[in-house]
Formats: sequence, structure tokens, C-alpha cells
Amino acid sequence: MIYFDVTKSGATEPHSGLTRVSSRLREEMGSAVIPVTWDAHRRLWRSTASRQPVALDGADWLLTAELFSDPERPGLGQFILRPPCRLAAVFHDAIPLKLPHITWPQSVQRHPEYMKLLAQFDRIWAVSAASAEDLRGFWRWQGVTPRGELEEIGLGADFDGEPRRTSSLRSLPPSLLCVGIIEPRKNQSFLLDVAEALWREGLAFDLHVAGRVNPHFGKPIEARMRTLAKRQSGFYYHSAIKDAALRRLYAAAWATVFPTIAEGCGLPLLESLWSGVPCVGSDLPVLRENAEEGGCLLAAVNDETDWKDKLRRILADEAEQTRLRREATSRPLPTWSVAARTLLGSLR
Repeated sequence: MIYFDVTKSGATEPHSGLTRVSSRLREEMGSAVIPVTWDAHRRLWRSTASRQPVALDGADWLLTAELFSDPERPGLGQFILRPPCRLAAVFHDAIPLKLPHITWPQSVQRHPEYMKLLAQFDRIWAVSAASAEDLRGFWRWQGVTPRGELEEIGLGADFDGEPRRTSSLRSLPPSLLCVGIIEPRKNQSFLLDVAEALWREGLAFDLHVAGRVNPHFGKPIEARMRTLAKRQSGFYYHSAIKDAALRRLYAAAWATVFPTIAEGCGLPLLESLWSGVPCVGSDLPVLRENAEEGGCLLAAVNDETDWKDKLRRILADEAEQTRLRREATSRPLPTWSVAARTLLGSLR
């Protein structure tokens, strides 16, 4: 049997990249996996359906796409060090170690132990080549020899399970969309600087920003956006948005903007392309992995001149807009069903 860890993701609608990965994989795997949660009190896994403990043995797999540590899940560390079954995991990124000053304190505290524990797993899939190299580098730094194999897996672009948009019409007025948690890493403050500069130059467009607020670091950005929404016609902030509303924003967007400074995969770029919408993103190695096949423009990180140039091309150059939209709607894209089949095929 394959048991799938849903301790954190549960049954809620995805609100972050991490919960998106876990939820969509579980959906696509269907009856091939049994959802389980860690019972910290009894220090065992139990079925979400029956609420009863599950008896794991050497023929079984436990698969997790979640983050974990022993302080958060008492007893889990000992389980991983002496597992009764085989262990598999999806690894996202090492961002809490690389950017601790702007990462949730709980994540910074958790991540070193989490990445060390991953070395005890039999199979690990990193969500990008960049993330795989980060994990290998951490193990080398710690002098850790991994027990199992580390591979890469492409995450799905079909965020809501809806069919891909293969044609796209531009709406009026021109509209840009930024999707992601409100925090310094996602760099919305820089995007606002760029947008305000373009508005001052007389370029007419709407800008929609959608995402929940990081309670540790996002509140100053949220305050700035709420103030801007009151005085700037065409700026809109959506603080709590579900997939149905997000689809409507994608449908009206000329392009998405993704000024992030660090990612494990960069799902908003893929999800934008699935919606038939070009993406202007930061020129990071991890985003190049999915941007180079078309439908995207990459701009230098925090380079206001370059970002203004790329956004002008999207908003004012009809030929460039047409080219990018054609690429966005026709290029190959990964799906969650393929990702699920890849994992299941390896765990049989």
C-alpha cells in the first residue's frame, strides 16, 4: 500500500504552493493512496477515513509532500530513523536556510532538521533542478550520506483541475496580475515601485495583487497596498481569494507578473501559462527551467529599468503581446496527472 501524508494539507482549499502540491497530487492519485495523518499523542499514523491506526510494514510506502520536524510532530523523528516501511518525499526548497531574515521563524527553525531527515528516505523528488542541487549541497555541507535516490519531478500547471485555455482574448483595460503570499520574498513592494513609475509616465493599466499576508513580514506591504488602492485608480488587492475567483482574474489578465527573489519551482509562472496568460518573471535559474520554452519574459531581479521595459513590451507592443500569448497557449506544459503517475510508477 501507499500511504499519503495529509497532516497539514487536510481537506482545505490550497492557499500556498506547499498545500497546492500536496492537495493536487492526492487528488490525482485518487484511490491508489490512503490518506493518513501523524498522531503526535500516540506517535503513530492513522487513516483519515477510519481514524484508526494503520499497520505499516516493509512492503508499504509512506509518501509525504509536507514539511515536518520532531518538535512539530513529536515522535516522527524516531519513526523516520527506524521506519517499518519505505519512505518517499517531495522536496520543495531550501529558502528558509538561504533567506532566514525574511522567512517565518518557525520555518527557519524547522528546516535544517527537516533536510537532514530527508537523507533517511528511500526516494526523494525535488521540484526543480535548482532545488535538487540545494539539497545535495546541504547534505555535503553537513557530511550526510543520503540513504536513497534524489530525482527531479515536474509539478503540474493545471492548478484547479480545469482544462487548459488554448485561446485567449485581451480584455480592456490592460490588466496585470500578481499571485503569491504577501511577503518580502515575493517582492510585491518592488512591483509597486515599478507600477507607480509606469503610471506616472502615463501608461494606463490595471494591476491586481492576490495573496494572503505573511503575518511576520507581510503587514507593511499590505498596508502600502491598501493605501495605494484608495488613491490609485486601477490598483486592486485581493486578500483572500479562492480558485474560482482566481480563474476570473487570469481570464482578464494580459500578463502575470512574478518579481520573486527566490523560488523552489515557481508554480505561479506555470499556472499563468495554463490559463493562456504570458508571464513576466524574475530572471532566476529556477524560473528559467520553465520559462525558456516560451510565453515568458524574464527581467533582472530588482532592476527597475529592465522591469519597466518588459512591462511596456507586454502592455504597448501588440506584436510582442500576440507572440507571447501564442506561445503561452501552445507550448507543452506539465500536469498533475503526469506527476502523480510518475510517483505512483516509482512506488509500485
